[in-house]
Order: sequence, then structure tokens, then C-alpha cells
Amino acid sequence: MKTAKYAFACSLPVMAGYLVLGLGFGVLLASKGYGVGWAFAMSTLIYAGSIQYVAVDLLAGGASLIAAALMTVTVNARHLFYGISMVERYRHVGPAKPYMIFALTDETYSLVCSGTVSDGVDQKRYFFLVSLFDHLYWIAGSVAGALVGGVLPFDSTGIDFSMTALFLVVMTEQWRTTKDHRPALVGLGVSLVCLVVFGAEDFLIPAMIGITLALTLLRKTLQPHGKEASADVRD
Repeated sequence: MKTAKYAFACSLPVMAGYLVLGLGFGVLLASKGYGVGWAFAMSTLIYAGSIQYVAVDLLAGGASLIAAALMTVTVNARHLFYGISMVERYRHVGPAKPYMIFALTDETYSLVCSGTVSDGVDQKRYFFLVSLFDHLYWIAGSVAGALVGGVLPFDSTGIDFSMTALFLVVMTEQWRTTKDHRPALVGLGVSLVCLVVFGAEDFLIPAMIGITLALTLLRKTLQPHGKEASADVRD
């Protein structure tokens, strides 16, 4: 119970964001003529906020499976790099591992990799419960949005920016709670360079590759020392 309470408390910021963002997704989906069943199925089986928003237009526009697949890979390519950084943390989590890999969204990733858990908390169970809670928040918000959107008229203009807003909030919270900002600054610097070189439409994948290479090369320099290093080893 202590682990469950701790995971729930840590996931509250994500709950606040996911209920609102899921609501926006459900409203947008309903505005295109898709009902509650679609909202539930997409949020349960796809569970990727950004591509779900994109998928609404793909569905409404009658896009081919190939186009949808390519768009999905492009939008969610960053998760390849998330996965690489989580290999050690998820190595011994047990039978829940496939689900935890599936449920590794941006916000869940930020909670799982934010640092050590408090004393008396089962870390592996914490990883699982945070993943599950966040998933349930997203499903609840999406279904509620589809229900409301099917009854009340909404202007859906600008709703698709809500995922970006949540990501900025999560990043700000991590910045405030972490003393070492060097990895974040490296990521920001590489992203800005790629934005200038490749443009706004094509910079994401080069930026992810560049960040991975930069952090790999600077790993020894950025690695914590002393007590912090001991804590990381215990993780």
C-alpha cells in the first residue's frame, strides 16, 4: 500500500494533465464523428497522445495504412531512445515488463527516471504502478471527452497543442527538482542546432540521434560522483 500511495502521489501532476488532454482528444475525436468506443480503443491500445491527435486527422482524411505507419514512426521515434535509456531500470521487473515498455509515455518516463524512490517503496512495483495509473488517467480523460463532445458542441481549434503544453510543464518540474542541469542543456543545445540545420519539419529524429550520441560521449563527464553515484548503483 505504501508503494501504491507513493506512486499515486507522484503521478498526480500527470493525472491533472492527462485528464485534461484526454478530454481534449475525446472532444476532437467526437467532432470528427467518432464515438466513445473509438476513444476507449485508441487510448487503451495505442496510448500515445501525440500520434492519437494526429490519427484523428488520418482517420477523417482516409489515409492509407502505409501513410499512417510512416507518420507513427516519425512522431514516436523518440521512444526508441527512451527505451535504450531504460534497459537497466527495466531489466528485472518481471512479467509486467512488456506492458511497462508499452506504457512508457513521455510523462511516465519523466517519473520513472527522475531519481530514487523514498525509503520503504518497492521500486519495481513503483515503476509498474506509475505506468498503470498514467494509462488509466488517459483512458478516463479520453472517454469522458468523447462523451461530452458527443453531447455538447465544442470549438476544437488549438486542442492539439495541449500535449506540447504538458510536456513543457513536466520538463519545468524536472528542472526545478534536479540540481544537475547539464544533460538537459546538452539536449536543448543539440535540438536547437538540429532545428536550424534541418528545419522545424525534419529536426526531431536527427535531434534524438544527436542527443543520444552527445550524452554517450559525455557520459563519464556527466556521471554523478560520491553519494549520488552510490544511489544510482542501488537503482
